Amino acid sequence: MRRATVTGLLLTALAVTSLAAQDTTRAVLRLVYDNPKLRPALMVLPAPGLDSVRAIVERDLDYSDRFEVIPMPVGTPAPSAPLNFAPYRAMNVALLVELRRGGAGVVVRLHDVASGTLRQEATVGVETAGVAAGRLGIHALADELVRWATGVPGIAATRILFISDNRVWRTDSDGYGPTPVTPPGRTAYSPAWSPDGRRFGFTEFLEGKWQVVLQTLATGTRIVFPTTATTVNITPAFSPDGRRIAFSRVVDRSYSLHQANVADLCCVERLTAGRFAENLSPTYSPDGRRIAFVTDRAGSPQIYAMSADGTDQELLVPYDYGVSGASFAPDWSPDGNTLVFHRGAGGSFQVMVFDLATERVRQVTSEGRNEDASWGPDGRHLVFVSNRTGRGQLHVIDLETSRVRMIRTPATALLPAWSRRLGGTP
Repeated sequence: MRRATVTGLLLTALAVTSLAAQDTTRAVLRLVYDNPKLRPALMVLPAPGLDSVRAIVERDLDYSDRFEVIPMPVGTPAPSAPLNFAPYRAMNVALLVELRRGGAGVVVRLHDVASGTLRQEATVGVETAGVAAGRLGIHALADELVRWATGVPGIAATRILFISDNRVWRTDSDGYGPTPVTPPGRTAYSPAWSPDGRRFGFTEFLEGKWQVVLQTLATGTRIVFPTTATTVNITPAFSPDGRRIAFSRVVDRSYSLHQANVADLCCVERLTAGRFAENLSPTYSPDGRRIAFVTDRAGSPQIYAMSADGTDQELLVPYDYGVSGASFAPDWSPDGNTLVFHRGAGGSFQVMVFDLATERVRQVTSEGRNEDASWGPDGRHLVFVSNRTGRGQLHVIDLETSRVRMIRTPATALLPAWSRRLGGTP
């Protein structure tokens, strides 16, 4: 049912004081819940005095791609207690979200329309203005609602790093508040989140060298990783436990992968050897035992993998020589079952996903040039760069529904990196 049609029905239904529930409602809702390809209809009820909170929560639930979010018409009054579920049952609405002021925060309720019962309730302390760092608390509230409804938390309380105008920028997952976080006048590249989300690594061009920098987000404190200021070092990546960092360094006039100890800022070890082969873009598996990377040792750049100590190096993603194009920028999914990368296809780059169990490659984009994808923490969303609107912008795709939304940035965006869930912390 189209949203416009549902909204019209809602206006009519709310004008009627009592409606008999359709006999088929429970059967329809059961079909929705049991079929992952169908999304249950959800409404966020009017919330007087909490307009910003309501708007953010409604958008977050929509962007989770787990519900068909039905917008309330502007001016709809707040429902009185107890709730009359009959109009919503008549429209096959499955879930109602209720937000009210209460105590030291916001009272959040999730109602099951079919049974007319309260599924979950909590009082959450959030900054109701919905600005600056306080938005993360509201995003976390929305993520909890997703967990109540589906058993899996949402992805709203996350942030994305990207490159624009030679600086690292940060934005909320919904595109709010893009902000530069590295100083002007320097060239930054390849941002990578630490697992705890409190700092990030990147490479910075200074005095003819590319050095690896670790920066704390809250304070801006910077540490140049020792030994990286003397040569070219690029594409850093943290291990899942945050104790190691892998990167590519120029040795013998070729890029070779290295690994170092983050806690002690020491102990750089070389993982790949051999001249005249470029080895780039390491990404750790979620258990930290393997590293996928790009190498052109067999000719065209392709995705290889190795043990985290550099042994057992082998081709990971299959390709057809002369048919498949070069492959770049791998990123391991949170569950370890899938790898995303971009590959030449049809005269441009397209985002691909590789299923490690079936060893099948699937193309997930086709419009424009699409590259440098990064996984969301739920393992079903990707952020990537596309020029489909005329210049490079961030886009998010849901792999379950193929829905794509754009995140607007002030200028051309490059190299996005999606954080883990950050909860309510700034």
